[in-house]
Amino acid sequence: MANINQEYKSSLDFLYTQLPMFQRIGNAAFKKDLTNIRKLCKALGNPQRSFKTIHIAGTNGKGSTGHLLSSVLQSAGYKTALYTSPHYKDFRERIKINGALASKSFVVDFVENNKALFETIRPSFFEITVAMAFDYFRKEQVDVAIIETGLGGRLDSTNIIKPELSIITNISFDHQQFLGNTLKSIAKEKGGIIKKGIPVIIGEEQKEVKEVFKSIAKKRNAPISFANRSYKVVFKKSDLHHSYYEVLKNGKPIFKNLKVNLHGDFQHKNIATVLKAIDKLPEFNIPEKAIKSGFKNLKELSYYIGRWQQLSEKPLVICDSAHNEAGLNMIKKALAKISKDQLHFVYGTVNDKDLTKVLKLLPRSAIYYFAKADIPRGLDANELQQQANTLGLKGKAYASVPKALKAAKRAAGVDDLVFIGGSIFVVAEVV
Repeated sequence: MANINQEYKSSLDFLYTQLPMFQRIGNAAFKKDLTNIRKLCKALGNPQRSFKTIHIAGTNGKGSTGHLLSSVLQSAGYKTALYTSPHYKDFRERIKINGALASKSFVVDFVENNKALFETIRPSFFEITVAMAFDYFRKEQVDVAIIETGLGGRLDSTNIIKPELSIITNISFDHQQFLGNTLKSIAKEKGGIIKKGIPVIIGEEQKEVKEVFKSIAKKRNAPISFANRSYKVVFKKSDLHHSYYEVLKNGKPIFKNLKVNLHGDFQHKNIATVLKAIDKLPEFNIPEKAIKSGFKNLKELSYYIGRWQQLSEKPLVICDSAHNEAGLNMIKKALAKISKDQLHFVYGTVNDKDLTKVLKLLPRSAIYYFAKADIPRGLDANELQQQANTLGLKGKAYASVPKALKAAKRAAGVDDLVFIGGSIFVVAEVV
């Protein structure tokens, strides 16, 4: 075991240090075409053509939607693969089958066997990871793979698949340097996953961008559906482990008390999207009991971490990796609904964000603990503190996320709430 662990570490060192990785270094790693991924997959025998796929893009909600759908398909008896990014703790979180991480030995062998190919093509970290996932899913003979885009859609490395169904969750401002400075331009990029003749579901009907999607779908003769037109999902209550919803389809109740292993009042949109996706997958036999089981046992079945995750009680400690305007807006609303004496907010972000817009969304009444995420892109905590202070957010800077969290927990009373967020990389250090 020690040997495979060392080999696995060496493989990751190669992937992280030899190849440009957007999550770590930012813009320099972004590739603006699909040439490399096509070359890689062709050399591997185009593994992505050997299994059915479902493609998911969108600014927020991709992870929840993908994991929910994966969990339901698993519950219906299908061997279900899930490709997501980035990861929290372990690289293999990106490549899962029925909630199990890819084997370390597969990662080691894939890197070792294809180093010559990498030297020839010079792909990015993300391109190699996508090709690796496709190769693993073929090797393991999965029934279906849910593939989440990394950034955008049209030029994302995942966009060489021909899926059974495309899903676009929603559109908000994020990665404007690549996707454009208007919601319509971002929608056009994400709408690039819409394929000729392949049904597409839009999770959230937004007046600013719905015509963009309808136009692309019409040009590509792709049947388009808006999830909210069919489903109304109403939050009822929640406990520490589940939320409960009433679900209406075309105005008629179909679930009076749907139990979902997720938290956050924004999840109703993702639930509606998944239910609409199930409607559009008639070739899969998905009974009602699989929907109930998949939703109820989401985290156990799909290895779902880092999203509205409770870490402890008294004081209540919650983390979530929302990081853009829409995501943080939803977090702010969800935090406001929790009864507490005082909110303590451990916050960090990356150095290529438009901070002004994001910081204006954060609650003024919180006590802040600013920290730098442990990656090269992490924004210096002192600089973050200064910018936040000018906008009325009060708090101290800390040398690391763990130190900031320790200070927050020490200061918090038993009826206070400690929240950790601002970046997936901040959350990765506490889950």
